Amino acid sequence: MIAVISDIHGNLPALEAVLARIDALGCSTILSLGDVVGYYAQPGDCIDRLKARGIVNIMGNHDHYIVSGEGCPRSKMVNDIIEYQRGIISAEQHAWLAGSRSRLVDGSTFFVHGSWQDPVDEYLYQVSEVHFPEGAARLFAGHTHVQVRLDIGGKTFCNPGSVGQPRDGDPRAAFALMSPAGDIELHRVEYDIDRTAFHMREAGFPARYYENLYAGAQIGGRIDRIVVADAAIPKG
Repeated sequence: MIAVISDIHGNLPALEAVLARIDALGCSTILSLGDVVGYYAQPGDCIDRLKARGIVNIMGNHDHYIVSGEGCPRSKMVNDIIEYQRGIISAEQHAWLAGSRSRLVDGSTFFVHGSWQDPVDEYLYQVSEVHFPEGAARLFAGHTHVQVRLDIGGKTFCNPGSVGQPRDGDPRAAFALMSPAGDIELHRVEYDIDRTAFHMREAGFPARYYENLYAGAQIGGRIDRIVVADAAIPKG
């Protein structure tokens, strides 16, 4: 059995709750779909937890911002946080993050952060068969922070959801489990959001940077969803 986690985003209390639940479920193999860093105040601690357990990480866009020195083209808020995090992670933590994989394949199960076509930065809000690479029976992708399992043309798409910043209206941290037979279960776990908020205040960030966690929303309050592409087209 493998646990798939994604989008931790420096939220240590959420990561600790998820790892504890995974351990309680008896799962010893864990894969991260990326974005260990970004958004919240304890990125180095999150890196250390993954590194200590030998967890493989796939490069996310926030991970890329840190290791490349580039900024986010969409958000000054993201860039403010990334700049703060560059100043607090160690050289060893930076090196571990830089060693992240771009994609991962395990038999007929494919893992990526964004999409197979754009592994770092494509948001899959509408998913169709074209997003599955050749040979893939199952495709795991993160990035949108929306937990979902969809059957599409006899194949399975799964976003395990976000550990550190859910955006699907459920504030609980999210992850997925996959059995050796390829069956996928979605899981949620409560965590102490107040602890995350405390560390953000201690780091000097205003409430608008973290109050969304209580609603399971994007910063700004938007709730997102993922659908099968054809289902997103109104029928005439």
